[in-house]
Amino acid sequence: MYLKKYQWKNTRVLMNNTFFKILRAGINTTFQDQGRDNLYHMGIPFSGAMDNRNYLFANKLVGNQLDLPVIEFAYQGPHLKFYGNKINIVVTGDVIFKLKIKDKEIDGNCYESYQLENEDEIDILSTNKSVYGYLAIAGEFDLKLQWGSCSINTKANIGSNDGKKLENGQKINISKVNQNLETKKIDYLNSKIENIRIIRGTNFDYFSDKGKKNFLKKEFIVSKLSDRMGMRIEGPMIENIVNTNIKSEGLLKGVIQVPADGNPIIMLSDHGTIGGYPKIAVVASVDYDKLVQISPGSKIKFKEIELSDAETLFKLYQMETQNLISQI
Repeated sequence: MYLKKYQWKNTRVLMNNTFFKILRAGINTTFQDQGRDNLYHMGIPFSGAMDNRNYLFANKLVGNQLDLPVIEFAYQGPHLKFYGNKINIVVTGDVIFKLKIKDKEIDGNCYESYQLENEDEIDILSTNKSVYGYLAIAGEFDLKLQWGSCSINTKANIGSNDGKKLENGQKINISKVNQNLETKKIDYLNSKIENIRIIRGTNFDYFSDKGKKNFLKKEFIVSKLSDRMGMRIEGPMIENIVNTNIKSEGLLKGVIQVPADGNPIIMLSDHGTIGGYPKIAVVASVDYDKLVQISPGSKIKFKEIELSDAETLFKLYQMETQNLISQI
């Protein structure tokens, strides 16, 4: 079921022949916004941008409402050619990209908006020792919402673009363009972390003392078998001494399940809404944005904190995010 399109409050104008032509789609390029809330009971996951802070920065840097859809890409982004009058764009994350403006090629800087004119190009080459990046336009892509969101979940074929990744040769129509063409930038450094803070899960005591010690003290490696649905990690076995399968229960983003092979799986934004593996822990929300940017082959460790500390740290993280946004 598709619902009405986003309602804009900013200054804008309808554009009939304004679009991007996809010269190269990239590896996993989708439209994402803030996701779908309160639909778990229907089996519909939250989805939405993996790195929420960089998603918010992208919209703010082009003068958008903070909840508008952007293009999210993993590892390698799209190569796009713009057709239209003028439009501002920005890339956020730790990303290497180039711009072809008036036949002149320049290196782009993240967190700095640029103005494109007719037949200018942006080529997003790769992320830099990270996973996800974001491309926002000063305006609105011509998209339809499904269950209140444009976010694409390719495993469930949910969202705009018929729930599919963007493809080579595709046309991305732009329905509205913000007429304020002022460019903006912010100095921001994406910090990397290896220690991920967690709180104990509901099945923490299903695991042996050695298994718990391995989980909390040893290093793990992020597997290549990771995507928007879940992050698989490999390392010392986490032994289950009770039951490796339990009755299926509701899941949340950040829950860490341990299947029979003893290698944990961290639920990410497109995760299933129920699962039947014991849950050893939950990633503290304060570290989620940084967790999803840890690339395959990287090492991570877990650090246990109390629930009250996790709540306080997340509130501080939200305050810091809002403070940074207010500076743009």
